[in-house]
Amino acid sequence: MTDLNRFLVRAEQFLDRLEGVLPPAPIAPDWKAAVAFRWRKGANGRGWLQAVSKPHPIRLKDLQDIDDQKARVDANTRQFVAGQPANNVLLTGTRGSGKSSMIKALINEYAKKGLRLIEVDKADLVDLPDIIDLIDGRPERFIIYCDDLSFEAGDATYKALKVVLDGSIAAPPDNVLIYATSNRRHLMPEYFSENLEAHSVDGEIHPGEAIEEKVSLSERFGLWISFYPFSQEEYLDIVAHWLRSLGVSDADIARAERDALNWALQRGSRSGRVAWQFAKDWAGSEATRATTAKKEK
Repeated sequence: MTDLNRFLVRAEQFLDRLEGVLPPAPIAPDWKAAVAFRWRKGANGRGWLQAVSKPHPIRLKDLQDIDDQKARVDANTRQFVAGQPANNVLLTGTRGSGKSSMIKALINEYAKKGLRLIEVDKADLVDLPDIIDLIDGRPERFIIYCDDLSFEAGDATYKALKVVLDGSIAAPPDNVLIYATSNRRHLMPEYFSENLEAHSVDGEIHPGEAIEEKVSLSERFGLWISFYPFSQEEYLDIVAHWLRSLGVSDADIARAERDALNWALQRGSRSGRVAWQFAKDWAGSEATRATTAKKEK
């Protein structure tokens, strides 16, 4: 046996052992089983798409007092579903204002037109290339949904997302967009000392490298949508919407306003999430009282 043959035999033996250690390639799911999926990782490092049997039922019409933001995201999504050019979207701003709810509502509006949603945890963003390989070339249109993004310096998931958005030599598939939410517009913490790195060139101020790096990821999202705290009137409008959806009469909705304001004061926030939580609590308590009163009679 020649030296080359011995080398090839040993190489094949090594590859056989290596295949037993490496996680297998991701398996494509049954695409007809669901319209929403989650990326999951096993103990062996293997990732797969898990079908979501009961997606969140919220609809775009349920999102109150964010009409401008809703219209812009909806228009971008309609373009995408229709096969027209569309942008990756970053939704930023105050907590509980409807950022993640808006993305969840899109699947209920456009699933019948081929839209699919894939939720990926921040820790699993390093698997984005594998996920994209699974869906590249399919007839459906996929939104990869990343909720509550924030990164620290040197975070590997930060770099993985940056590459997938617009940093690879490979063109991104035209059937995939990334929609992300964050409380930070620039996704990474910013420090006062970084402003000292700014310098002047011909009278123009240029930010330092640290700030440029942090802004660069956000700039890869073509559409930035900002959400703001609700006024008292807007908060009460959202409370009324949810109470009405739970079967509460208009007269009882008016009676609930003071309790709704006290609830928001205790929570320190007038957000859509707080309004929904109050509506569930108030409607449930009233229904329980009515049931108890009937039994006592």
